[in-house]
Parts: sequence; C-alpha cells; structure tokens
Amino acid sequence: MAEEHEKPAASAVEAPCEVAVVESDAPPAEKSVTEKEAVPEPEAAPEKPAGVVEEPAKAEEEIDPKIVAQSVSFKEESYVVGELPEPQKKALDELKQLIQEALNKHEFTAPPTPPPVKEEEKPAVEEEKKEEEKAAEPEAPAPVCEAEPPKTEEVKTEEAQEACKAEEVKPEETVVVAEVVEAVAKVDDDGAKTVEAIEETIVAVVPAPEAATEEPAKEAEPAVEATPAEEPKTEAEEAPAPSVEPEEVYIFGIPILGDERSDVILLKFLRARDYKVKDAFTMIKNTVRWRKEFGIDALLEEDLGSHWDKVVFTHGVDKEGHSVCYNVFGEFQNKELYQNTFTDEEKRSKFIKWRIQFLEKSIRKFDFNPTGISTIVQVNDLKSSPGLFKREHNQVTNQALQLLQDNYPEFVAKQVFINVPWWYLAFNRMISPFLTQRTKSKFVFAGPSKTAETLFKYIAPEHVPVQYGGLSKEGECEFTTADPVTEVTVKPACKHTVEIPVSESGVLVWEVRVVAWDVSYGAEFVPSAEDGYTIILQKTRKVAPTDEPVISNSYKIGEAGKVVLTIDNQSSKKKKLLYRSKIKPASD
Repeated sequence: MAEEHEKPAASAVEAPCEVAVVESDAPPAEKSVTEKEAVPEPEAAPEKPAGVVEEPAKAEEEIDPKIVAQSVSFKEESYVVGELPEPQKKALDELKQLIQEALNKHEFTAPPTPPPVKEEEKPAVEEEKKEEEKAAEPEAPAPVCEAEPPKTEEVKTEEAQEACKAEEVKPEETVVVAEVVEAVAKVDDDGAKTVEAIEETIVAVVPAPEAATEEPAKEAEPAVEATPAEEPKTEAEEAPAPSVEPEEVYIFGIPILGDERSDVILLKFLRARDYKVKDAFTMIKNTVRWRKEFGIDALLEEDLGSHWDKVVFTHGVDKEGHSVCYNVFGEFQNKELYQNTFTDEEKRSKFIKWRIQFLEKSIRKFDFNPTGISTIVQVNDLKSSPGLFKREHNQVTNQALQLLQDNYPEFVAKQVFINVPWWYLAFNRMISPFLTQRTKSKFVFAGPSKTAETLFKYIAPEHVPVQYGGLSKEGECEFTTADPVTEVTVKPACKHTVEIPVSESGVLVWEVRVVAWDVSYGAEFVPSAEDGYTIILQKTRKVAPTDEPVISNSYKIGEAGKVVLTIDNQSSKKKKLLYRSKIKPASD
C-alpha cells in the first residue's frame, strides 16, 4: 500500500490507499472544506420577498439527491453610507426626511387613522339628512309671524338654540346653511318669511348667545359677531403645533434618527422593501406602533420560563463572525412540551412572546456599527419535525414567521435547513416560484447525509455542536472554541494516519472524530530514539456510528517522539475526519 505524509499547513492529498498527516505544534493553516464551495439551485422555504442580489455560483463536485442548496451565494451588503451607490444614498436621505417630518408631527405615537366610511354608506347618510331638512323646511313659516312677531321670534329663537345644540355634533352643518340660503332666495318676495329664514340660518350654523333672546330685534349683529368668533379658536388650536418639539422614537434600543447606527437600521428597512422609500417608511411606522402595542420594552424583563431552551438556542459563530441560532423542531415530539405549547390560545401566545423575546435579546447585543455585524445565521433542524398535518404547530409557526418578517427585516444573513425530509422539499418546490432571488440566495438545504458537511462550509467544526457533527460540547474542559480543528477527507477503502510530534515534557491531549464513523481507529506513541519501543495508546478497533461521537485521549510525554493516529476507512463512502491536540503542563 502506498503511503503519503502531509503536514497540517498543507492540504491533504488523497492517495489511492493510505495517507499520513504529520502535525507540528503550530496550529493548522488550511482546512479541507472552504466557504467558496457553492451548491446547486435551491428551492427555498417561505420568507417574505425582499430585494434581489445575484452572484454566480460554483457547482458542487458531488450532488446528493437529498440536498438542495442556493443557486447564488448571498453576499451581505455594506452598511457604510459612503460605500453605497448614489441611488441608495438618495433613497436613504429621502427616508430620513420622511421620518423627520413624521417625528415633528408626532405621527409615530399618534393613534392610527380610523378606516374611512364606505362609499356606499355616504349617499345614504346624506339622503337621510336632506330628507330631515326638507321635512323641517315647511314647518318654518307655519307660525303666524304677522300677528305676533315678537313672541314668534322669542319662541323660534329658543327652539333654534335647542336645535343648534342637537345639531352641533353633526358633520353636515354646511349643507344646511347652503339649502337655507337657497330658500331665502326663493322667498325673497315675502319679507317676513325672509327674516325667519335668516333666523334659522344663523341659529343652525352658529349657536345663538344668551343675549340674542333678550334682543330679538337685532338678528344681524349676532351673526356678524359669531362668524369671526370661531376663526380665532381655529387659529389658536393650530398655533401651538409648530412649537411642539419632535418626538423621540427608539427601535431596537437605537434612536430612529441621529447617528450612524440609525443609518444601519434604516438601511435594513429599505433593503427589505427593495429601496422603495414610501414602502420602507410605512413598514417602519407599522413596526414602531407594533412594538408599542406588543410591549417590547416590558417583554424584555418578563420571565416566560425555560420550557423552550432546547427548541431555540444560540451556539457559537460562523466563519464570518455571525452568531448562530439553532431552531430544533424535533423537540416538539415531546408530547408534554407540545401540549404546553400549542393546545390553547394562551399557551400559543406565550410561546410567540418567548420567541420574540429571544430574538429581541439577541439583537440588543449588536452595537449596530456600520462596519460591524448586525445579522445572525439561522440553522433550522427539521429532523422529526411535527410535519404539515399538525394544524396548531403550523398556525403558530406561520404567525411567528409573519411577525419576524414584518418587524425584524434583514436580520438573517443565511438560513441553513438541515435534516430536510422529503415532504419539505416537495412543499418547497411548490412555493419556490413565488420567492425572490434575493430570498432564495440566503437559503441552503441539506438532507441528513449532508448535514455536517453543509454546516462545515459556513461554521468551523469547533463551533458546531456535537449533535450536528462538530466538536463543541457543553461543559468543555480540555478544549475550547479557541482551539482550531483540522478537517481531512478520507476516501473510501483507504487508510489515513495523523502524526503529532512531541518534544517537550507535559501531557499531550487530543480528540478525534469521524462523522458517522464506521471506520477503524487506533493510536500509538513512536519514540524518536532508535532503540525505543512503540507504545500502543489505543488498540485498533472498529467504531460504529452509534458509538460515542468524539474520542478523547491523553499521553504523558516522557521522551521525544510522535503520537500516530490511524483511521482505516474500508467503507464505500468518503469520511470526514476531525481532530485537534495540544500540550498541557504536567501536574506534580
């Protein structure tokens, strides 16, 4: 069998049979899987349409029928205003202007405008008022004004005042005035009727003062005085408006206007609406009002329990520094958890509040610096998901998704779906034509056999949880995320060796993992001295996929030499080998 040696700084060379890797004390400089590898056309899961950013993709060497990935790789856009194209800068300036005007008018905290009256109802209301007014017109000349004019005027004035009080709340007063004026023109030949018509006009439009009942003869004077009396009130009401200071509005803990952090937030809303300024402005106003109605600030301090800590959690970062959030839908296979989450409206509402609270807390950790990171990576584990036929689950999922899309725009850099079942891919094919290219470019789908490999494209193995093929464990003692992992691909029917040189006193610790194992593993120490004896540290044995995922071991160094790890892959599939090591001081 041929054998080839490889240093950690160089990429692994795949030989027909046996390959060796020699590891020095220096950390490895290159890994076998890179971010530049792209994958085929996705058929994305539902997400609200946004702008379109297209980039060419590279085809993957091997296409698994159970994996579907993005057709273009999404490249996160800059939030530095100076680096934006001119049309985008202009859109940002226009949005700022609209927001400033809204702040001056206190539109963000003002209650929403009531829905307009339907057009079908307006004619009916007007016809009723016209009928009432027409019915009242013949009654006006009914009293005998010629026989007892003073009494008639006093009585009619009191009746008119009462009618005026009743009519003050009616929005159609101007219509009454217009019709009465026309009536005056028609009865202009009869002086007495003309006077009565004018009386009714004055009383109907402007409430008659108490002095009018004492001096009924002077009817024109109250009319002249009453008309200018209302104008100063209107001016007085409008006068203070310019002197009111603009309202202060915060969103995600950041002022909506004021500094470069605000620009980051506004750009998110603009990009969510494809730089359509008015649409982005409407979205911002709706979000501010929703946050107030939902009570986001109070929600941050609310204790909603820890029932869903395994359903949604944050673990590590991706290769670009984005925080990674895992959504594990299979946890709802627990009947007790399912019952406590979806069985009634109160429980469903509590879960949605918890999900919003979790995301809000994650966002509050961002500094919103234009050159910093203000997005996250979502990993959605669909293994043992409740499926399409759990009505309550789907209802809550859709409701939560809608709230997140409407009020948290452009906070996800990438959506990675793992352990994707066949039914999800079928569903995705149906909705894919309705999604924008920008949306689909953020989505990556992988079947069970490709889950770990797909995650390693975007997240280093030292940050990937053990349950998803990585080396990151809770309660880590020997290693942390600061200790890099070396990745090697072992071809089918080949043996791969890793050599770790040791030349100083102390304790060498290492851990090794083969994703889905089904290989033989062994370890030994080979001294540098020619007359030394090889020491078996781990007898070669077959490791099954159901065995412990990570093998850890240590060796107290007594002399110079090397530790050799051997992976013998006699299966028909290539294997992903992960390992790392370091030397600790020997304890007394």
